Amino acid sequence: MIEWSEEDLMIRDAVRGWIDAEVRPNLDALDSGELPPYDLIRSLYKTFGMDEMARSSFQARIAKEREGDAGKADKKDADGPGGGNAAMAMLPVIELCKVAPGMVSAMGVGLGLAAGTIMKRGTPDQKERWALPLLTMEKVGAWAITEPNSGSDAFGGMQATAKKVGDEYVINGSKTFITNGPYADTIVFYCKLDDGREPRDREILTFVLDRGMEGLEQSKPLRKMGLHSSPTGELFLNDVRAGADRLLASGSQGGKESAKQNFVTERAGVAAMALGVIEECLKLSVEYAKTRELWGQRIGDFQLIQLKLAKMEVARLNVQNLVFRHVEMQRTGRTPTLAEASAMKLYAAQAASEVAQEAVQLFGGNGYMSEYRVEQLARDAKSFQIYAGTDEIQITHIARDLLSR
Repeated sequence: MIEWSEEDLMIRDAVRGWIDAEVRPNLDALDSGELPPYDLIRSLYKTFGMDEMARSSFQARIAKEREGDAGKADKKDADGPGGGNAAMAMLPVIELCKVAPGMVSAMGVGLGLAAGTIMKRGTPDQKERWALPLLTMEKVGAWAITEPNSGSDAFGGMQATAKKVGDEYVINGSKTFITNGPYADTIVFYCKLDDGREPRDREILTFVLDRGMEGLEQSKPLRKMGLHSSPTGELFLNDVRAGADRLLASGSQGGKESAKQNFVTERAGVAAMALGVIEECLKLSVEYAKTRELWGQRIGDFQLIQLKLAKMEVARLNVQNLVFRHVEMQRTGRTPTLAEASAMKLYAAQAASEVAQEAVQLFGGNGYMSEYRVEQLARDAKSFQIYAGTDEIQITHIARDLLSR
């Protein structure tokens, strides 16, 4: 794949039109945190029939599972809002990230991580109860693994626990930096089984929790540097009781393996998010270089400005090729390895952050002002190097894979 098809471009232009009409007029409210993104995301789903596509795909999958044909169902596992159309899944991500990257984070966590985990590990009943409303955006989902004292050591340092008491589990602990945490209706919650073993040796369990459960507290949105259109919060659990019907199957390697599969999905998706930011920063920078004049000539005629633009274009081409490769893999039913997904995220995140910072520099004093938009994009792009695993964690995962061959 070397370029988008005509059908892809039609989808792209339609999404752009919707963004211009629905999202851009609300940018100030989104970036201030005044307007949560969920009604806009639901509008996107209804406008393009993504909710009905998700419902239809889900029903077909569940029917196969109930007939005992889980193998075929797994092969088409939770394709996301675009069903089997890889471009329909990627293009809204790219276009939204040109304007409000946080909306993509909010949408991606509910679909790819919360719903994705339930679709991979849940029973048909659990999927119908919790995953379907997330896939259609009827409800908001959160994926809770990060804790205040664990950070990058998400599994080893995990302190949240679940203790078996009769037929139920009693869950205690806290989570932080949880996307959609303040507004989530459904929460996929990771914790360790309190069975007397040393904390680092304990089995990791995954539960599905609902807003309003006794003992579950969801904080107000946290203040942060960027991605203001993606609400982030904390969760506090004090003796929350969960029945066995809320426990997702662990698989052969426990909840840790489930989380690692989601890391692949999330990290590969960052490349598409980064592409959107890069394309928008380049577009804005070229327009500014053509119109801004100093010393009697446009700044685009100065070689230092041309160097900035040239480097932005190199970054755009490289990240676009990573996205095209990912689209092709999706179309052939292949999934990147953890190392491949980490490499994609590492490069794309760094490229987006560098391009956005250079855009601010190119705009000079205007670039530091929010009305010129590159200021917001620079704040948002920095998050790509931190969430879903820091740059340093990506390096570790890539190197470990290379050294194990």
